[in-house]
Amino acid sequence: MANVGGIDRILRFIVGIVLLAVPFLGSSVPALAGLGTWAWVIGAVGLVMLLTAIFRFCPAYLPFGISSGKR
Repeated sequence: MANVGGIDRILRFIVGIVLLAVPFLGSSVPALAGLGTWAWVIGAVGLVMLLTAIFRFCPAYLPFGISSGKR
């Protein structure tokens, strides 16, 4: 039951990688240094985005009946 399509999947993958890197790069990038605990929250969001891209399924789409995949 895939509800995440091609472009949606690619964008989720790219944004997920970037967000997942935030907690690990936070101390070396001055703009991210002051995030503290929020860096880990952002990283968790990135992990969720990566998983939805990998499994092509987004549970948040279900209640709204959204599907960016082929029917």
